[in-house]
Amino acid sequence: MIHNLPVKTVTHKDLSIEGYSRAAVQTYWRIPELKIGFDLGAQPWSFMGTPIWFVSHTHLDHLVALPVYVARRRMMKMEPPTIYLPEAAIEPVQKILRLFSRLDRGRLPCELLPARPGDEIELSREHVVTVSATTHTVPSLGFVVWQRRRKLKAEFQGLPGEKIRDLRLSGTDVTDEVRMPRLAYLGDSSPEGLDACEAMFRADVLIMELTFVAPSHRKDKIHKFGHMHLDDLLERRERFENELVIASHFSTRYHNSQIQRHVEKALPDMLGGRLHLWL
Repeated sequence: MIHNLPVKTVTHKDLSIEGYSRAAVQTYWRIPELKIGFDLGAQPWSFMGTPIWFVSHTHLDHLVALPVYVARRRMMKMEPPTIYLPEAAIEPVQKILRLFSRLDRGRLPCELLPARPGDEIELSREHVVTVSATTHTVPSLGFVVWQRRRKLKAEFQGLPGEKIRDLRLSGTDVTDEVRMPRLAYLGDSSPEGLDACEAMFRADVLIMELTFVAPSHRKDKIHKFGHMHLDDLLERRERFENELVIASHFSTRYHNSQIQRHVEKALPDMLGGRLHLWL
């Protein structure tokens, strides 16, 4: 049974992860503390206040709610949102919005910005998002949210506060930037997309797709269409340093009980209790 627009929530440290994902149905996530979301396959009313979205790819179950989201914010007199998309999607999405605007007879104001592998996107003084390429049937991206802090350089540690103050006043940079990967979002991808971004294995929280879990489903075919199999997770289990791994985007071929049974049989310890099935 697939419910329309369900929202599940899990909290890890100071971050809330909210949303839902089921393959070919709808995928949408948000992190309210960071004021960002990932993918717009549907748009619960409660998500409307989130002003920045990162779209991993343009399959409809990840994108179709974009016009609705933009229209709702305009109706509620909110600022136009900022939406990052794979670069190849910018022009087609602009055309789609223009057509919807004509049909709706209302403006759809938003800022569509290209995201490219290797890009760094500043959210705030404390957080930055990096972009990586994933492997799917259309251009697709993954994202890592980093927390950044300034740390006193090693050569200045142990100096009295007055000396450090004087160095700062003289124009000397006494600190280095230190980054910690807080949250990673894989989107839809075969294993190559995950392997290509080492930070995804180190982020506090990893949201990953695990579309197929049954032993009878062929991995070569699954990989060809840009998805993951439970065996791919098992093969990499020693690489996951994450404190929480959220497995999601399960195929509608499975009932929730089947997913639970397949995963628990293959991985009884659930990655030492760190694996969370988003059902």
